[in-house]
Amino acid sequence: MKPLKILIALGALLALTPRPTQAADWPQWRGPHRDDVSTETGLLKEWPADGPKRIWMFENAGNGYSGPAIVGDRFYTLGTRDGSEILLCLNAATGKEVWTSKLADILKNNWGDGPRGTPAVDGDRVFAMSGEGVLTCANTKDGSVVWQKKMGDLGGKIPGWGYTESPLVDGDLVICTPGGDKGTVAALDKKTGNVKWQTAEFTDGAHYSSVVPAQINGTPQYVQRTEKSIVGIRATDGHILWKSDFPGRTAVIPTPIVQGNHVYVAAGYGAGCKMIKVNADNTVETVYENKVMKNHHGGVILIGGNLYGHSEGPGWVCQDFMTGKEVWAERSALGKGAIGSADGMLYCLDEGSGTVVLVDASPAGWKEHGRFKLDPQSKIRSSSGRVWTHPVVSHGLLYLRDQDLIYCFDVKKP
Repeated sequence: MKPLKILIALGALLALTPRPTQAADWPQWRGPHRDDVSTETGLLKEWPADGPKRIWMFENAGNGYSGPAIVGDRFYTLGTRDGSEILLCLNAATGKEVWTSKLADILKNNWGDGPRGTPAVDGDRVFAMSGEGVLTCANTKDGSVVWQKKMGDLGGKIPGWGYTESPLVDGDLVICTPGGDKGTVAALDKKTGNVKWQTAEFTDGAHYSSVVPAQINGTPQYVQRTEKSIVGIRATDGHILWKSDFPGRTAVIPTPIVQGNHVYVAAGYGAGCKMIKVNADNTVETVYENKVMKNHHGGVILIGGNLYGHSEGPGWVCQDFMTGKEVWAERSALGKGAIGSADGMLYCLDEGSGTVVLVDASPAGWKEHGRFKLDPQSKIRSSSGRVWTHPVVSHGLLYLRDQDLIYCFDVKKP
């Protein structure tokens, strides 16, 4: 066979050969880049009629809406047990309990007791915020507590639905949002918990969003939002670089999305969404502000120039990132809920029924590739609560949670 024909034959063979799954850790809220876009590949593009195979189910996580942080073979989340909020470590592949660590008193709330935030893993330390605002640094080996810091000691006041923030670890700092007169956002030394800076010039009360790290116009900064403000905070000293108003109401929850020098935020309760452009001199321009995406707390994801998430009213929405215009909306296929993404697909969760649907992440429209319903479901969930923990894909596995029940499904291609 001639060399050219050999190369063509080899190319065809490689194209037909299944490619291995590219696995990825999920060390914090919304993944490595806090954008909820997994880099995993080699995942199922179609689910069997009854959904992907369940690998394991853990039944003793207690109350709470905390999501997972997954590094290597360890799965970390928050829950409740024996009258306390706990940090829980499982084997990510088997669901076997490795250790638990007592953190703080249980947050009591009509919408469900217990913690809300997701832990963050950094080396041999894991950082977690309790519902009443106790930030804990613990050892990943055995859960032993290294240090704790109360948000109340930083001037914070527990928001109406509790502290829901997922802490951010960035270099030597842990970033958190106590809110209040001493400064809305604080940076702590990750080794000691000592305060490095606090935003004295920005003193809004804490709401429910989590900080995003960014480099905007060449300046390292943290982007956070409260009920009425979106801000850029200089990473070195906590100085407010820029600020923009936001018409939030009741509860402002979804994490900001930053691309280049554009910042996008959304919120529910009729607030809608807003895109701003931060100029080189830190002046701010509003690119658009509309009601296309009224996202409550299920999250919004940016993929390929389009935003995806659930919007109060129109249902599941695809929105053009740069223009803010609606690309498509689907109301009847699935109820309101949370969203995750991996390998070009969306993992959409109906918070009411516990139904999970695999959908193309495409501006062409809502196209399903399988669905299933969580079964069994929690019997300890508050009557006012729903299945609010966001779906996560890591190492070829789909993780879901309904209070005390944590589920793991295999979504890798065979």
